[in-house]
Amino acid sequence: MEFCEKCGHVLIVEKKKKHAYLICKKCGRKKKIAKEKIMISEKVVEGKKPIVIMGKEEGLAELPKTKIMCPRCENNEAYWWMQQTRAADEPPTLFYKCTKCGYSWRTYG
Repeated sequence: MEFCEKCGHVLIVEKKKKHAYLICKKCGRKKKIAKEKIMISEKVVEGKKPIVIMGKEEGLAELPKTKIMCPRCENNEAYWWMQQTRAADEPPTLFYKCTKCGYSWRTYG
């Protein structure tokens, strides 16, 4: 990969008739490429996304708490977290877990 000496943008390979050039799409600067073979390649490495798995009590201490009534035991405190469960243009889903009985429920924004 080469960069333009004038503006610093990446030079793009263009072949015109018998010759190949490196051309800057921003400032238009051209650089003739030698007659040696040119190899263009790209290496794509897919990163693995971490999977977060929470057991019954794992990670609860890290979640924020809020004052909301549990529909099962009527306790007034629950852990909460937010997730995008539907399309990106729709509001996220709020999940709650009671600090007393452990019951989980959700509300849609």
